[in-house]
Parts: sequence; structure tokens; C-alpha cells
Amino acid sequence: MAKIYYDKDADLSFIKNKTVGVIGYGIQGRGQALNLRDSGLKVLVSQRPGGPNYDIAIKDGFKPMDAAELAQKSDVIIILAQDPLQAEIYRTSVDPYLTKGKALAFSHGFNIHFKQIMPPKFVDVFMVAPKGPGSLVRRQYEEGKGVPCLIAVYQDATKNCKKLALAYAKALGGTRAGVIETTFKEETETDLFGEQSVLCGGTAELVMAGFETLVKAGYQPEIAYFECLHELKLITDLIYATGVQGMRKRVSDTAEYGDLTRGPRIVNKKTREEMKKILKEIQSGKFAKEFLADYKNGKKNFNRLRHAHDNHPIEKVGAKLRGMMKWM
Repeated sequence: MAKIYYDKDADLSFIKNKTVGVIGYGIQGRGQALNLRDSGLKVLVSQRPGGPNYDIAIKDGFKPMDAAELAQKSDVIIILAQDPLQAEIYRTSVDPYLTKGKALAFSHGFNIHFKQIMPPKFVDVFMVAPKGPGSLVRRQYEEGKGVPCLIAVYQDATKNCKKLALAYAKALGGTRAGVIETTFKEETETDLFGEQSVLCGGTAELVMAGFETLVKAGYQPEIAYFECLHELKLITDLIYATGVQGMRKRVSDTAEYGDLTRGPRIVNKKTREEMKKILKEIQSGKFAKEFLADYKNGKKNFNRLRHAHDNHPIEKVGAKLRGMMKWM
């Protein structure tokens, strides 16, 4: 079983007197920057002007600066921009200003693991990955709670990198809930696999396939929407709170029996074999190369796929039905 670190295992003194620079003031960047500041740290923020995130940073009391200035002034630099943008930001605005004793940090291991960013040997490199969106990270902190985090050390130049990572996690509020140690490789590969095969890719395709099956069989689209999409939240909330078996105990006997006898026919041997292929594509770097190549090519395939289902009947029916649900 993994060791779990809590408040007593982390010492804020390892980061208390350092300046932390947060590159990217999106949802995750905002949540982390505010928590770090409220934990007594000196925090700088970098966000490109002209967008809503820049205005939000100013409203929150920060003075956004360009990434190069931030890198010069910061002891700990965390890059929270989107994955495809990180390598260019690092190359042009961070790498030239790294000096001995500084630390480079991430909340996802993609660019380090797939060697898009290759830091010099004289800096610490660590990851603190909250297992929740930045809005939740912030809300839990304000309530005196925390979101569980993963930490990983990629490069320990100072011999104190793990202590620094734990201190950073504590400043986020993560050690209130618990922090688990991992590696950049494990976090990256499992994160991508979960997104592709279960959380996003698997779930979206399953929902649409179920909807299409019912509609093609002559059932009303509105009823198909409720049964295959709307009620999914009920089930995922139960799983989230009580686990798979906890969910099964809380649904009807009819639903549970159908789950146990028909579920394996949907996620069958062929599905599991395809999952193994997807995992191998992640592990080999094939997915990363494909994704980054398309991004550099103007996201042509990405954008085509992104809009392919814009006019799917489930979207049209869903928009109408969600309009009836004023509580959402």
C-alpha cells in the first residue's frame, strides 16, 4: 500500500522564504496561486494580457508579468499552462533564467516524461498534482479542508526536493486530505489512460452509443437522453462517494442484477484488449507524438474531431431538456 503523507509529515519552512512563480492563471493556476498566498508564501503570477484570466488575476490582487520576468524573480517556478504550450514557454522564458538552487514544478508529468522539457541537472524538478480541478482545490482550502494530491520527484539537485514538494502540497492544503508519492512516468501514463479509456473517451462513446441504440429502436430521444446521459450523474456520484460496490448496494435489485449480468457483455474481452493497446500507445510515446504533431500542424485533426458531434441529436435534445432544469 502507498504511504500517505499528512500535515505532520510536511514542513512549510522548506518553502516559506521562497518566491513561488505560477505560470498560467487558468482554473488550476488560480486555485493554486490563491492557496499558496493564503498560506503565507510570496506568489508571482504570469498570464498573457488580453484575456479574462488576466483580468481575474488583477481582480484577485496579483500583478501579472511575463513568464521571463517571473522566472528571473522566482525560486520555485510551476508551469500550469496547457501541455502543448509548456515546452515553448520553458524554452523561451524559463530555461535561460534557471540557476542553481531553483526548482521547476508541474502538476502533470507530460512534458517531463515525454522529454519535451529537459531541465538542467542543477535544478530540483518535482510535481504536485491535486486530484481535482483548481476551483475545488480553492474551495476546500477555504473550508479548512483539502484535495488529495500526488507528489513526485524527478530531479533532486538540492537533496531536499521531496521536502520541498511536500511543503508545496501543504501550502495548497493537500496534506490536510493526504498526499501519495508517485513518479512522473506513473502519473502521466495512468492519467492519460484514465482520460482516454474511461473518464472522457470511454464514457462519451458509451453514452452516445446507448442513446443511438434506443433512438434507432424507436424510443423517444428525450427518454433516451434521460436514461443514457442524465442519470449518469446519479451513478457516478454514488461511485465517487461510496465506490463501485457502494453504488451497487444503493441502486435497485433490478439495476444491480442487470449491472452484474450485462455489464461484462459491454466491457468484454475485446474492449479490454483495446484498452491494452491504448495503454501501450501511451507508454511508447505514440500518443504524445501524434497529439503534439497535430497541435503543431494547427490542430487540424483535433478541430475536425472536436466539432464532429456538435450537431449530434443527443446535443440538441440535451440543450432543450437542460433548459427545463432551472436548478442546474
